[in-house]
This record gives sequence, C-alpha cells and structure tokens, in this order.
Amino acid sequence: MESPKLAFEQLRIARHLIRWSLLVFPVSVAVGALVALFLWLLESATQVRQSNLWLLGLLPLAGVGIYWLYRRYGKNTEAGNNLIMDEIHEPGGGIPFRMAPLVLVTTVITHLFGGSAGREGTAVQMGGSVADYFAKKFGLRHEDKRILLMAGMAAGFGAVFGTPVTGAIFALEVLAVGRIKYDALMPCLIASLVADITCTSFPIHHTHYSIGYSAKEAMGAMSFISFDVLLLLKVVLAGACFGLASYGFAALSHRLKAKSQQLISRKWLIPAVGAVFVLGISYCLGTTDYLGLGVNSPNADGVSIVSAFSAGGADSFSWFWKLLLTAITLSFGFKGGEVTPLFFIGATLGNTLAMLSGAPVDLFAGLGFIAVFAGATNTPLACTMMGIELFGAEHTVYYAVACFTAYYFSGHTGIYSSQRIAVSKFHTTEAKESPLQEINTNQREYGRRPAID
Repeated sequence: MESPKLAFEQLRIARHLIRWSLLVFPVSVAVGALVALFLWLLESATQVRQSNLWLLGLLPLAGVGIYWLYRRYGKNTEAGNNLIMDEIHEPGGGIPFRMAPLVLVTTVITHLFGGSAGREGTAVQMGGSVADYFAKKFGLRHEDKRILLMAGMAAGFGAVFGTPVTGAIFALEVLAVGRIKYDALMPCLIASLVADITCTSFPIHHTHYSIGYSAKEAMGAMSFISFDVLLLLKVVLAGACFGLASYGFAALSHRLKAKSQQLISRKWLIPAVGAVFVLGISYCLGTTDYLGLGVNSPNADGVSIVSAFSAGGADSFSWFWKLLLTAITLSFGFKGGEVTPLFFIGATLGNTLAMLSGAPVDLFAGLGFIAVFAGATNTPLACTMMGIELFGAEHTVYYAVACFTAYYFSGHTGIYSSQRIAVSKFHTTEAKESPLQEINTNQREYGRRPAID
C-alpha cells in the first residue's frame, strides 16, 4: 500500500512542475519569437554586407553609434551576459527590459558593417531581459526569479542554435565552474524546448552539420572496443590544443578590453580604433572571410565553419585570425556573442590538426567546434550534448574526451567574468596552494572569477 506521505510528496512535485510550466511558457514563447526575428535580421544584414562591401568602411562610424546608443539608453546593460549572471548570483537592481531591443539592434549593426562577432550573447541577453520583465509582472521572490532568469538564458541559447537540451544544460552549468544546481532543471528544459519550437515555427532554418567518418568501419580487429584507441589518443592531444585556444581567446579578450580602456581616454574612440584594427588586418589578409559570423562564405574557396568540415577547407592559421579579429571586435565595444566565432576557431583548428595528424577532418572539425566552446565557457557537459544534438550520437566518446580535456586545459579562465569558481579544476596537496590563489591571492574558492588584466 502506498504511503500517504509519499503520495503527498508526489502531489507537491506535480503542482511544482505545473506551476513552473505555466511561468516559463510565456517567457519561452516571447524569447523564441524574438530569437526568430533576430536570426532573420542577422541573415538579412549578412547578405546586404556581402553584396555591398563598401559598408565595411563605415564600421568605425557604426562603432561610435553603438557607443552612443549604450551611453544614451544602456545604463547598466553594457555588462551583457555578466549582468544576468550577477543577478542570478545576488539580487540587485534587476535587468532593464531595454536590454533586449538594444542588444538586438546593436548586434545587427555590428554584423551589417563587418564586425567579427556571434549571436549567442544577444540571444541569452534577450532571454534574461524578457525573463526579468515577467518575473516583475508575476511578483516573484528572488529565489523564483533566479530560476526564471536561468530559464530565460536556456530559452535564448536553445532557440538560437536549435539545441534545446544543450540550452537547458548550459544555463545550469555556466553559472559556476564545477557545480550544477538542479533546482532549475525542469524549468530550463521546458523553456528551451518551447523557445526552440517557437523559433522554428517561423521560416527560420539552422545550419546543419554532418560528420561522415564512421568509427565502426575503422575498427577492424579491435571491433570489440567501441572506439579507435589510436584515434582517441589523437583526440586527447587535440583536446589540449582546443583548451589552449579557449584560454588564448579569453585571456586576449580580457587583456584587450582592459588596455583599450586604459590607453584611450576618449571612450567613444575605442570602438572606432577597434574597427580600424579589424579592417586593417582583414585588408592585409586580403579576405573578408573572418568578418561576421563565418558560418558560410560567399566565395567558393573561402574559409568558413562549413568549409572546415572538408579537407583543405581552412588555412593553417585561419583559427588564429578569427580569434584575433573576434577578440578585437568584442573587446573594443561592438556587440554580439562569442560562441559562433568560437565554433569557427574550433572547427578550423580541428581541420588543421586533422591534416597534421592524419585524423578524419570532419570529425576533428566537429570536435573543435564544441571543445573550444567548452573550454571558453567551462561547460563540458553542455558541449558534449551539443555534439550529440548537432552531429549525432555515434562519436559521443570522442565528444566527451575532447570537451573534458579542453575544459581542463583552458585553466581557471573564461569569457564570462561573472562566472564563479565552485570547484577547482585540480587540487594541490596543500589547501593553501590552491590554483585559485595562484590566479588571485584574494580569490576564495566560492568567490567571483577574477578578471584577467
């Protein structure tokens, strides 16, 4: 006979799930629709820029315009994703609803005039802004508001990439290195799923990637093992390289931002100077392949994320040029996300490593795609799931090994300065010699991640 206490507990759980389904539904629909609009505007802006390359010359003026918009209307929204994460960690002044339209418009401007940026940051900021708006309307207390904000992040991420399960895990995993709190598990999953369904109900199409390499065909006499041992060793080495690339991107971004603020006294000049650097480097390289998202190239022989999945689809230093131009673009005040450029960096680096090691090019491009992102955001579980959602489950072992290795080799740094360190990535024999103290002697294990200066 069922215990009355157990039956009562299950009833409370059911009521809890119903309540959160009702709370996150309007947030998810609104975020999904906004992301669909954003993706459409982004695609339109990219097509216009590629057809009118003279627009690149206006990038410095676009940067000044973005500075003015945030100076006039932005207030504390300039912090972007970090503002949302800070609000989740500790209640503050809230997230202004103006963040959503402001980041949408300025990201489209960045891409229209040739900035090297992504889209994840914009989607997550729109999700957080919309979630905060509904939290105020619902009159939620902080603990419930925190969960709704995480659901908004999940909705934005899941919808913009078409990876709803990854979106849910990402929102749970990104807040603190080494710790996941499951109190927002179902709200984040529901939000990400509903937002993705809403987004794809519009005429929006996500890019599809495929890995043709089959591990089963390469096993031979070792068919009783589900993976190629030699290939796995190559994946470990590649994962270390992916982690170092993650570290390089995060460290360079933080350093450039600090130095630009320190050396340029007239703040409106910062984005203009950044634009000059971006255009100058692109001119010297003789290509525009490293501008914009980089998912596809208008040139048949151009370098892009898609081309990186084929042999010869990237140059040996394609990953470095994208890393450099994206770090400059975002550190000097332009808007957009880091994730799609990280996909580009990882896919092209994977292509290069595959050509050097004799590994399958498409597999290593896919591994770099997710692993550099894993190292830069400290979200190895979410990125392993992203590999499954984007490329299929056949190579899950390789996904996990690449993402976990990159996570460790990226060190205690990342692209989000408000991400906290809950658990060190490695332990020393003496507690007082923790790696967190090596980074910042005033940093405690559960304190805020120090910025790299």
